Parts: sequence; structure tokens; C-alpha cells
Amino acid sequence: MAFTFVAFCYLLAMLLAAVLIFFAIFHIIAFDELKTDYKNPIDQCNSLNPLVLPEYIVHIFYNVLFLAALQFGTLVFNIPLIAYHIYRYANRPVMSSPGLYDPTTIMNADVLSRCMREGWIKLAFYLISFFYYLYSMIYVLVSST
Repeated sequence: MAFTFVAFCYLLAMLLAAVLIFFAIFHIIAFDELKTDYKNPIDQCNSLNPLVLPEYIVHIFYNVLFLAALQFGTLVFNIPLIAYHIYRYANRPVMSSPGLYDPTTIMNADVLSRCMREGWIKLAFYLISFFYYLYSMIYVLVSST
């Protein structure tokens, strides 16, 4: 059974999707702590903002691998989230450091609920992606024999 480049791409994407699942869970927990006034918004934003760019870079990285492996169906599956990430980062609040979350506006009820909803949607997307990549990797390995 040959381990091809396509199978390697799916394996790496599956592992990186697991990392992104943990990022999404961390974001959901952080926003829940803000919602219940358990943590200070400044401290919470200082812990969330450094994770934004690594999340985007990891997601774009394995999609570049899918492009190199000519897996266009998987790439089309991921393009809406990539486009959303680009839109979200281009329209972020003006801050001195990279990130999306501004401590002065994060406690607004509508901003906080939007961030929570975004976290849950990303968690669902990354979970679906994880199992899709697992299935695709197994399919590629079985069909290559």
C-alpha cells in the first residue's frame, strides 16, 4: 500500500484540523468566560488575539497543499471559510497589535454573541472537516492499491 502525496495532505490536514478544533474550543470557552464576567476583557483579548493569525495560517497552509495535490473538491469546500477569514481580518477594529478582538467593544452583547456564534460555527466546520479528511485519506489509501 503506497502512501501518496494526496494521502499525506489529508493526513496532515486531519492533524491540523484537530489543532484548529482545540483553537475553536478555546475561543468558545473564552467568550463564555467573558459572558459570565469570569474574566477581564483585556486579559481575555490578550490571550485570544495571538491565536487568530496562527489559525488562519494553518488553515491556508493545508489548503495550499490541497491545491498542490490537485484536490479541488476539498479546496472548494474550504474556500468559504478562507474568504470569511480574509473578510474578517480586513474589517477588524483598528488596534496596535494583530488580532480581531478589541477589549473596548468585546463586552457589547451583540459583539459577544456574534463571536460566540462564530466560534460554534468554526467548531462545527473543523469537526466536519476532520472527519471528511479522515474519510478522504482512507479512500485514497484504499483506492491506490
